[in-house]
Amino acid sequence: MILDLGSHRFDITYRALVMGILNRTPDSFFDAGQYWDFDDFLTKAEVLVDDGVDFLDVGGVKAGPGDEVGLDEELERVVPAVEALRRRFDVPISVDTWRAEVLRQCLELGADVGNDISGFADPDYLPVAAAGGASVVATHIRLAPRVPDPEPVYDDLVADVRDFLGERAQWALAAGIPRERIIVDAGLDLGKSPRMSWELLHRSDALLELGFPILLSASNKRFLFELLETDRTDIASGTTAAHAIGIAKGCRVIRAHDVQAGRRVADLMAEILSVKARG
Repeated sequence: MILDLGSHRFDITYRALVMGILNRTPDSFFDAGQYWDFDDFLTKAEVLVDDGVDFLDVGGVKAGPGDEVGLDEELERVVPAVEALRRRFDVPISVDTWRAEVLRQCLELGADVGNDISGFADPDYLPVAAAGGASVVATHIRLAPRVPDPEPVYDDLVADVRDFLGERAQWALAAGIPRERIIVDAGLDLGKSPRMSWELLHRSDALLELGFPILLSASNKRFLFELLETDRTDIASGTTAAHAIGIAKGCRVIRAHDVQAGRRVADLMAEILSVKARG
C-alpha cells in the first residue's frame, strides 16, 4: 500500500508512519499547554524531527470541550506555526482542523494534510483539500468536536464506524482526492466509552476492507489510563502497547506524542511483519 503526503511517497506495506503531535493550544488534554510558547513549540518540533518523525500534525483547537476558539483565533495559532515549520523542516505537515478556511490558508503556506476529526462536516473542506493537492484524514465522531458525549450508543459499534468512514472516504474520492491521499481513523475516545475504544483498537483490522490506510490515534488517550487504572502521566507503556496492537491489526499511521518510542515500535513491527510475510 502506498500513501502520498505532499511530495513524499511512502510504502506502508509493513512500515507504519509516525505522525508527531504538535499542539498550539494552551489547554491541550495531555501536555496542558506545555509548548504554548512559540519558541518551545519550535524546539519541540525539532526534537520530533530528530527522533525520526515521518510527518508533523499541528492543531490549534483541542478536540474536547473547552473555551470557544473562533476562526480568527485558530488562524492566529496555526498559520504562523505552519509557516515556521515549512521554513525549517522537509517533512510533510498536517493541520488538525475541521475548518476549511484554516486548511486553505495552511495549504497556501506549504501544509500537505488536512486532519479533520469532524468527518468533513464543513462542506467546503474536501473541495479545498482537492484544490490544494492535500491528503486528508477521515475520522469517525458520533456527534461533533468539542461536544460532550458521555453516554454514546451504537447499533453495532464496529460496523457503524466502518460504514461512516467508508462513506467519508467516498466523499473524498468524489471531490477529486486520489485514493493514495485518503486516510481513515476510527476516532478512539471521540464519542466512545473506554471499552468501545478498546474494542475498536482490537478490531482495527475490520477497517482494512475499506482499502485505505488506517491512522491510529491512541497516544496517551483517556481510554488507556482509565482501563489501566493509572493517570495521564503514567501511560507510556500503555501507549506503546496500543501502537503495537494497532500495527499488528493493520494500522499504518500512528499519531504519537513520544515520537522516539513510536518510531521504535513502528520499526520493530515492520521487521516482524516483513519476516512473517516472507514465511
